[in-house]
Amino acid sequence: MTSASTARVAQQADARSARKTTSPRRVAAASLIGTTLEFYDHFIFGTAAALVFPKLFFPQSDPFIATLLSLLSYGIAFVARPVGAAIFGSLGDKVGRRFVLVSTLLIMGLSTFLIGLLPTYSQVGLLAPLTLAILRFAQGLALGGEWGGAALMVNEFDTAGRRRGFYGSLVQVASPIGVLIANGMFGFINTITDDAEFMDWGWRIPFLASIFLVGIGYFIRRTVSESPVFQSLEHGSRKAQAPLMETLRHHWRQVLLAIGVRAGEGVIWYVFSMLLLIYVPTRLGLPRQLALNAVLWGAVVGVVAIPLFGALSDRFGRKGMLLAGVAASIVWSFAYFPLLETRIPSLVILASVVGMVCQASLWAPLAAFIPDMFESRVRCTGASLGFQLAGVFGGALAPSICIWLLDRFDNPLYISFYCAIGLATIALCVSKARTQQ
Repeated sequence: MTSASTARVAQQADARSARKTTSPRRVAAASLIGTTLEFYDHFIFGTAAALVFPKLFFPQSDPFIATLLSLLSYGIAFVARPVGAAIFGSLGDKVGRRFVLVSTLLIMGLSTFLIGLLPTYSQVGLLAPLTLAILRFAQGLALGGEWGGAALMVNEFDTAGRRRGFYGSLVQVASPIGVLIANGMFGFINTITDDAEFMDWGWRIPFLASIFLVGIGYFIRRTVSESPVFQSLEHGSRKAQAPLMETLRHHWRQVLLAIGVRAGEGVIWYVFSMLLLIYVPTRLGLPRQLALNAVLWGAVVGVVAIPLFGALSDRFGRKGMLLAGVAASIVWSFAYFPLLETRIPSLVILASVVGMVCQASLWAPLAAFIPDMFESRVRCTGASLGFQLAGVFGGALAPSICIWLLDRFDNPLYISFYCAIGLATIALCVSKARTQQ
């Protein structure tokens, strides 16, 4: 037997051993719980940035400036995410996917826990907002690396590829689950404390409680085997020595296409959910609670719709699913605002819920589609970079663009056209993308 054939036999044996000790379902569970923690931590910071941090960490400014500075601290993560994608993506291609799963979980969880222990501005002065900004940057780094590691693990353990879309959607469903847990936690604390208690110690509990999720997630992720695809790269000495440079030099077209596939989804996620929190009370004059209820119902429906669309993408293909989602989302983006303008609460909630179903049809296949755009030796780097850079061009810019369009034209129809442009970009990039499967 030749050395080459011996090596292939060894690789196949290792792959079979990995699949025996770690099933795709166990990997999916490990990815889901860790990514849920990441999104939970992300959303509780956003809630605290709006409700708590302006008064406790930036009180030297007038209320408007304090709120602005607090929201800027929230936005630091959007800058850190691509950095985290580059760092942990490279580590995922050099050291292993499992290493990324464990390290990002610990960084995110410990950063969140430490935020819950931070002294306020009245106690330590400028050190308080500075430390808050540093910990927020660390959260962004972890979130930037988390998605790539989790998505690749569930993809690469399903070597047959028959349920890759479904397993990948379990990474995606962590987002609405994180929203629900974060909102539920803050809602519970709000009911058991008065305003003074909430500002004194109540806001800290959601941050400190994250340590329990870290413990569970760490235990599960430590028991997961390394991806069989990465093991075959190690045995075959085919690992990229400089994954980031190789990706930027030889796979930049795939990165750009990945950005285009993801960025438009970020736009409609903002329009169909978070824009409600501004649009409903300020433009329509309806209670803010109605907007909150609409967003929460949208998240509940998303928990069901995302795995469903993931499974459908296995049956009908990821490209077909994404293109169908684009068509449905374009139609709904033009029906969305007329429904809101009726000012009928049930129709406001319906507008958000159907919008989030459309968004789920685009969100669910991404954890399988984007990694498949890259060859295995640079897959973690390429997929992470494309996904996280798209967040900057899509979700991070969408709030400012939507508010500017409303202020400039005083007509939500222009936001619908903005959504349609982003969705058309998805269709173009999906049609041009070539995947490994």
